[in-house]
Amino acid sequence: MKTALQSLLRLGITATVVCLALLLGRGLWNHYMYSPWTRDARMRAEVVRIAPDVSGLVTRVAVVDNQEVKKGDVLFEIDAARFRFAMQQAEASLTAAKASARAAGANIDAVLASADARRTEYDMRQEQATRRQALADVVPKEERNNAKSVADSAMAAWREAQASGHEAGAARQQAEAAVALAQVAVEQSRLDLERTEVRAPVDGYVTNLTVRSGDYAATGSPYVALVDRHSYYLYGYFEETKLPALRVGQSVDIRLLSGGVHFGGHITGVARGITDRDNPTGSDLLADVNPTFTWVRLAQRVPVRIAIDEATVPANVILAAGMTASVEVGGAGKPGG
Repeated sequence: MKTALQSLLRLGITATVVCLALLLGRGLWNHYMYSPWTRDARMRAEVVRIAPDVSGLVTRVAVVDNQEVKKGDVLFEIDAARFRFAMQQAEASLTAAKASARAAGANIDAVLASADARRTEYDMRQEQATRRQALADVVPKEERNNAKSVADSAMAAWREAQASGHEAGAARQQAEAAVALAQVAVEQSRLDLERTEVRAPVDGYVTNLTVRSGDYAATGSPYVALVDRHSYYLYGYFEETKLPALRVGQSVDIRLLSGGVHFGGHITGVARGITDRDNPTGSDLLADVNPTFTWVRLAQRVPVRIAIDEATVPANVILAAGMTASVEVGGAGKPGG
């Protein structure tokens, strides 16, 4: 009887261990295959490529490699001498244009005054001619004809004065347009002079600085890479079997490979496509299907974008684009590591 009890006990213990092992194995299988976590996450950041808006020799580099800068800080300066000369020339042209506009205004005033005088002369001559025509019985025909001719001449002189007034008005409009153009040239030259100081457009870190004093900087060619300090985010590459458990807005626990520091974040988006390397498009635009098929298939990894909650990042932690991290969806985060 005792031997039977011992055998039964051993059988029970063995069965219990086997059941626990099966449950543990199933739990581990579900965790590794379906739980929303990944060890393959990469830190990324927006990199601003700083290019000058004007061309010239670099006279001063105001930063060093890996320096933190604030928005508006000077990064490097371009020789400003020729841009000062250009602004002085534009200001002189503006002064000349304004003087021409004043002269055109004075000229049109004189022309308009002359036109008014001609109009008065015409009205007087026309009235005299009309009066003489009304007195045809007592006024000789020759005198009536002379009065009409004088009135016609006065009308011609008035119309000529009107034409001169229109011409003077057009000249004044041209002078005013020249003033406007000269003003734009002054503003453009002032902007070019300001742009000789190349400034940081965002808060960030100067990275891989290669520009030196004496280099020639060309307009539009990037010379400084600036990592936006407020733009860090992660791409977590989750296996496709874990995507059903992911939702936009879910909180995540992020652990950096460097030191195991924890901080929080949340999912902002899931990529909707990856490249199918096994079935590229053929030269005739038809599908080039691989004729072989392996029965052991690895789950594809899909990029999931994760925003970092800056308030949870410890103050002494250095974030750098390209760092590796582990991500667990639904984690509460453990600031401070």
